[in-house]
This record gives sequence, C-alpha cells and structure tokens, in this order.
Amino acid sequence: MYNPKSHKAEDFICHEEVIETIAYADKNKNNIELIDKILEKARKEKGLTHREASVLLACDIPEKNDEIFKLAEKIKKDYYGNRVVLFAPLYLSNYCVNGCVYCPYHKQNEHIPRKKLTQEEIRQEVIALQDMGHKRLAIESGEDPVNNPIEYILDSIKTIYSVKHKNGAIRRVNVNIAATTVENYKKLHDVGIGTYVLFQETYNKESYEKLHPTGPKHNYAYHTEAMDRAMEAGIDDVSLGVLFGLESYKYEFAALLMHAEHLEAAYGVGPHAISVPRIRKADDIDPNVFDNGIDDDTFAKIVACIRISVPYTGMIISTRESQKCRERLLHLGISQISGGSKTSVGGYFKPMPEDENSAQFDISDRRPLDEVMRWLIDLGYIPSFCTACYRKGRTGERFMEICKNEQIHNFCDPNALMTLKEYIEDYASEETKNAGEKLIERELKLFNDKKLEDDLADKLNKIESGERDFRY
Repeated sequence: MYNPKSHKAEDFICHEEVIETIAYADKNKNNIELIDKILEKARKEKGLTHREASVLLACDIPEKNDEIFKLAEKIKKDYYGNRVVLFAPLYLSNYCVNGCVYCPYHKQNEHIPRKKLTQEEIRQEVIALQDMGHKRLAIESGEDPVNNPIEYILDSIKTIYSVKHKNGAIRRVNVNIAATTVENYKKLHDVGIGTYVLFQETYNKESYEKLHPTGPKHNYAYHTEAMDRAMEAGIDDVSLGVLFGLESYKYEFAALLMHAEHLEAAYGVGPHAISVPRIRKADDIDPNVFDNGIDDDTFAKIVACIRISVPYTGMIISTRESQKCRERLLHLGISQISGGSKTSVGGYFKPMPEDENSAQFDISDRRPLDEVMRWLIDLGYIPSFCTACYRKGRTGERFMEICKNEQIHNFCDPNALMTLKEYIEDYASEETKNAGEKLIERELKLFNDKKLEDDLADKLNKIESGERDFRY
C-alpha cells in the first residue's frame, strides 16, 4: 500500500500505485472537466499530486497542452525569474564494480581506459575549471570501495575547496556518488558538500534489478532509500533524477513525483533539484538497445509537468542535450545547466586523446562556457554562479520556506548579478563582457527597492575595482 511517510522503498514507491496512476491518467486524458480542475489548482502554484500531474502528462487535447506549457513558463518565472545557474561536472574516477548495462563504466567493460585522479591532478582540473569561470562543481565517481573509498572522496572535496587560483574559487561542491551509509553521509556533510545527488535510473524494481545485474547497486531498496539516510545524516539538500529511456516515461514520471512526496511527508523538505537526463550513446553503450526512448516533444511535456507539480525545485539539464533542446526547456522549467562540460576523467586540464576517451556519455552541446554565457545573455537570462544560499545556511527547510513563498528571488537576483559581474571582469570575452554589462544595467533598473539597488550598485563597483565574493 502506498505510504509516503514510510521509510521503506516499496511503500513510498509503491508499484501498484504507479500502475493505478497510469491507468487513471489514461482514462482521464480527455476529461476536460477534471483537467480544468487540476489546472485551476496548479495555478495556485503550490504543486500537484503524482496522480493529478499524470493526468496532465497524459492529456492529448492541444489547447489544454498549450495551457500546460504556458503555466509551466509562468511558474518558472515566478519562482526562479530569468536566472540560470551554471555548473560543471568533475569526474574523479571511472573505476566501478557494478554491472549497470546502460553505463560504459560497468565492470565488464575491459577496453575503456580506467583512471583515477590523484590529488595533484584534481588540483590541476580545478584550476582549469576556475580559469573557465566556474564556481560550482558536481563531482562524479564510479562505485569501487577499493579505488574510490569514502576517504578518497572526502580528500578530493577538501582539495577542491583549497584551490584558490587568481580570482577563482570553487564555492560549492555537489556530490554524485553511490548510495552509502548514514555514517558516510555524515562525513560528507561535515566536509561541507552542497547537494547530494543520486539518480534512481529507474523506479521500476523489476527493471531496476535487470539493468543492475551485478554489484552493490543491484540492491533496489538500499539505493532507493539512500536519500532517507542522507537526510538522517543531516544532508538536507538532495537531488533526484531518473534516466529517461530505460523504462516507460509515464512510470518514471509518477514514481519520481512520489519520491518527492515522500521526502516532503517524511522530512518536510522536498528535493532541492530534479535532473532529467535521457540515455545517450557512450563507448560500448547503444541507446537504441533500449526501447523506451522519448522524443523531444514528450520530453518537453515531462519538464513542463514536473515544473507545475514541484514548483519549488530546481530543475537540471546537462550537455547531454543539444543547444536547441536546452533552449526550449529553459522556458518550461529548467533552472540549472552545465556548461563547457567534460564527462571523462581528467578532461579539463589536459584533454584526453581520442583513443583514451573515458567519457561516461557523448556530449551534444560542446560549446565552451563563454559561448554558453553569451547565449544565455542574448536570450535574456542572467547566467549565475551563485552559491550564497548554501554558504548563508539557506538550505533544506529554510530554503524551501523561502522558495515556496516565491521570495527566493530577493536573494538570488542580486547575487546572480554579482557573480555575473565577477565573470565579466575575470573571464569573459569582449563580446560577452559588453553584452553582460548591458544586461546588468538593464536588470538594475528593475529593482523596486532603492536601498537594495544602491547597495548592489556599490558592490558591483567594488567588484570592478577588484573585490570579490559579496553575497546577500
């Protein structure tokens, strides 16, 4: 029986409830009266249940779908404005003991070059990322208790935070490593991680066990209950995600929202972010082997419905997707993107030769960070490297309270402009700098608080004079 307050995976991700939800949604996909009722609730911008959201996802009435997309755009703007947060992945090691059939790091892959960064190599990677302008990273590592023990991850985080190169500094390290123990999550918390990230890949237990035939990741319950252990350890910013294409998207959509409902019900804190990757080609992985792929229109609908259903959460899309696809989804709910990314171990300081490629997946958007920055500015977005909430203690329940009241922009807008100004002064090309200065000048005029506007203008001038790291 579905029980969002339970800490048992098969209770809060109840298979029968998912199946019944999909059937309910299909039955009501043309029920205009019900759809209108759900949309009326959604316009209050407080979210939807997984069943209500599944009805909207299934809806195939063109004019109602138009309403769904327009509402998603409005909610994205009301909660996150025109800011887009940027980050980069940093792959520490591709040693892995699991047998995941969709990932080239699986243990059976004997021809992919295996590599683990030393602390000195991590320092070089961080300097290269700082020279690009990055301020926040998401570290990635395969699961291997011998090569990648928790001590290695902790030392790596300390190294990343220690590197101060010119005006560069990594101010937030998010961590995407395998499910682990409460004790290890406490260690991650104590070393100062930002968000703990863990993709479910698929919530369908039967499919999950087939896709993870060997290794510790085969344990569905242990993996699915990882966020509960992280919360117990004091990590109150967690990020969910599935790998679309492995299982029916309707199943994953409903279950993903059920997981968000569980975190809300059990801890009062929903997911800080939700990622929506689609399976991509990589080394010995052919995505065509999986028969649950989704087209761009379905993908856009999924993003819009997640934004409507979990309005407070950040939504992330990586360089797996093309520039065209990312541009479309930015309007519908995406608030964080990676830029200038490398998905191989050691890909920033010294690019790998083609025959030594160790990328986890093929990248679609290969533009350098400065080009991504200029693109966002030209679209009217404020590219942001802000990490202020994390460092000011606005995490977990406190962050959710501010965000759900649609007040987070009071902090994020000025902080975003200051981090953009830092980028302009330290890293931008002349063309990007000119475009960014015009955007800052335009945005300053939109503040309704004269005192804040004057204080922000003063801080922007100080940044121009060489000072760094102001934050509200």
